[in-house]
Amino acid sequence: MTPELAHHIALDARLVQAVSGIRLLSSVSWPAREQQGFLEAWARGQPRLPMPEYTPSDLSAERTELSAIHAAADPGHPLGEYLQRSAESWLHAAWLIEAAGSAATSWHSIQIFGRPGDALPGSKFTNIDAARHFIEIADEVSGALPIEETDEAYTAEAMAAELQASLDAFFVGHRVRVEVDPELIAKAAAGPTRIRLRGGATFSEYDLRQLLEHEAFVHSLTALNGREQPHLRSLARSAPRVTATQEGLATFAELITGAIDLPRLKRLSLRILAIDMALSGADFIEVFRFFLESGQTESESFASAQRVFRGCPTGGGAAFTKDAVYLQGMLSVHTFFRWTLRHRRPRLAHLLFAGKMALHDVFTLEPLFEDGVIAEPLYLPPWAQRANGLAGVLAFSLFANRIRMDRVEAEDLTLGL
Repeated sequence: MTPELAHHIALDARLVQAVSGIRLLSSVSWPAREQQGFLEAWARGQPRLPMPEYTPSDLSAERTELSAIHAAADPGHPLGEYLQRSAESWLHAAWLIEAAGSAATSWHSIQIFGRPGDALPGSKFTNIDAARHFIEIADEVSGALPIEETDEAYTAEAMAAELQASLDAFFVGHRVRVEVDPELIAKAAAGPTRIRLRGGATFSEYDLRQLLEHEAFVHSLTALNGREQPHLRSLARSAPRVTATQEGLATFAELITGAIDLPRLKRLSLRILAIDMALSGADFIEVFRFFLESGQTESESFASAQRVFRGCPTGGGAAFTKDAVYLQGMLSVHTFFRWTLRHRRPRLAHLLFAGKMALHDVFTLEPLFEDGVIAEPLYLPPWAQRANGLAGVLAFSLFANRIRMDRVEAEDLTLGL
């Protein structure tokens, strides 16, 4: 091992230690009681803006160490560039947590996650354009599609049992626990060794498949692969800047396995428009009403609106922009997989699962895989293990995308058939 490589591996260890106390999402999440109070006031016809309180945080020591790591890393070295990007991302997360409850959280959120108006890779379109497209399609076909038989609803406890059996069979070298958490506002959340489900919620067969493909076979899987790395321990930690790739990869996994449906695409898209509304001045009640008028229940609308205002003032003009990354990430990951096929570099697609990485990192760190500094992924999702199947789907996608749907008439589809 060269002195330069040893230097950056030591910096990576310092980075992991420095960020151990920075917990972005939990620091800006709302307590469950906020929902009950708001909905009770709403039912009385006296809606009021939620005013969640955030615990003051002093992360100055962590910020000092992150700045020192950033300064000590060599941007000309693959690991140095990776560490500088990560340190800067964690710095914004620390500043955001310290500013929780103020409009400054919105600015730091945009530095980490971007904003709805950002352009999609290789395209003139934005996240907002993509969101409107999916909402329009969902609304157009909702009445035309046959009504599916309602799935038998799982309780949180029954869902936990189903998930646990599947996880035990897949993660043969590790134990990933499934727990029911009555305080969880989101329907589910995943860590490297634990997946939590919201107590009292009901789940469908679609939910089961989405949880497996999204939470378990991407979020938990990449965390466990990161923990198995011999040198770069930070690959087990989800730096804020890798969120777009992580959520995009997880949503792409739903897409490639058929575990995503139009209502879910619509929900993801509505969140993007809601973030744009909040940044443009809409307050919590206006955003809540937007979700309600879009077909969500009152409890769903509250959960969706609180995601937009996590850590931010609820009076409008600020937003927590994390949910803007789902569509952007999914489209970027899809483009990445198509790029690897077109350029005959399918191995890069597998390397993406070796830990918590952004797409940029796969290219930057590729030489370290070649040298054995970074280990190949221990686990791959079932769909990624079938390389020929994935290549077939992507090859079809590469050609099918050349067809302009606005130029296709019904009679064109029957010619010669």
